Amino acid sequence: MTSLPVDSAASNDELELSVVIPCLNEEGTIALVIDKAIRTMREHGIRGEVVVSDNGSEDKSREIALAHGARVAPCPVRGYGAALQNGFQAARGRYVLMGDADDSYDFEEIPLFLAKVHEGNDYVMGTRLGGTIMPGAMPFLNRWLGTPVLTFVLNFLFGTKITDCNSGMRCIRRELVLSLGLSSPGMEFASELIVKAAIAGVNIVEVPITLHMDKRGRPPHLRRWRDGWRHLRLLLWHAPDQTLTNPGLGTMLVGLVLSVSQLFGPFRLFGHYFDIHYMVLGSTLAVLGASATTMGLVVHATLGGRGLRTSRMWARAHEWFTFDSAVIVGVVAFVSGVVADAWVLVKWMASSGGPLSAFDTRLSLIGLTSIAIGFQVVLSAMLLGSTQIAIAPRLAPPKDEIP
Repeated sequence: MTSLPVDSAASNDELELSVVIPCLNEEGTIALVIDKAIRTMREHGIRGEVVVSDNGSEDKSREIALAHGARVAPCPVRGYGAALQNGFQAARGRYVLMGDADDSYDFEEIPLFLAKVHEGNDYVMGTRLGGTIMPGAMPFLNRWLGTPVLTFVLNFLFGTKITDCNSGMRCIRRELVLSLGLSSPGMEFASELIVKAAIAGVNIVEVPITLHMDKRGRPPHLRRWRDGWRHLRLLLWHAPDQTLTNPGLGTMLVGLVLSVSQLFGPFRLFGHYFDIHYMVLGSTLAVLGASATTMGLVVHATLGGRGLRTSRMWARAHEWFTFDSAVIVGVVAFVSGVVADAWVLVKWMASSGGPLSAFDTRLSLIGLTSIAIGFQVVLSAMLLGSTQIAIAPRLAPPKDEIP
């Protein structure tokens, strides 16, 4: 199979691969990576192109890219993610392969990705941690803390089984990547690309690659702590069941058990003494857990599950959780707490303000817990109703009402 010149007007069907390179002032290395990508595709008979998504370079990056046979797609929005999305849009190949312009990723490894693609995989990630990292190619904290921790969190929340969530060399079917609704403009785009593919049920496979020291001779655009935080918060946002609803329900149940078990007084269990201090702890956990649970349900109900990973165990709860049902549950809990505390108050007044019995003291605490939980559930219902109104599409007036 002969390769096409990268400036060919060939149709999408004739191009198998588009190598997409985000670029911001990379005049020192852009020619090297373009030449390597084009040479590799020609040597392996890959019909492809190189697309440089220029993110507002003020040096000679654009001119050099054009001179070395790449197509340049100007990207008006700054950011790593914005540049890649712009490049994916401009690409003409059935598959897009992303890689950096600093020559840290070796475009001579393109055939490794296409071999996996030809096996029927739509999303192939290069893994540096499962491959080779050359001396000095990755900072110590990135290699042993940042990337492993983020990879663990991502796998835990989204059920993936990858080893390197921050790898910048990936090959994906273009039609698929354009259908995922990607939106992150910054470095967190690398995580969003995995998260939304996982939510869509895409099987992600990995291939070991080699990471080299970049050849730019200047600091990278990456800001370790800021970008790491942006990755983490994106992961947390897209899994409300796993980060809010599940732990919230567990916390609430533990709290309720601790509180209710203390209603009739202290007891010993496995040699440990449980008294009212555990009841106070239980009430606190129950209220906090109810807050987290209802917030998770609100997030899911507001977005209707769009772009979120959901838990199967919550499928019916998501259908049930509406403004009306939440208000009913909240009012029942609130009123139950009021009745319990009112009963204690009546007994206290009948005794002319004398000391409360141990049972009455504990019952009043359970009543206050029920009031707080009920109030929280009602507040979540109000939040749900307000947000659904805010994000509801504006309906066009009937034609006969248009002035």
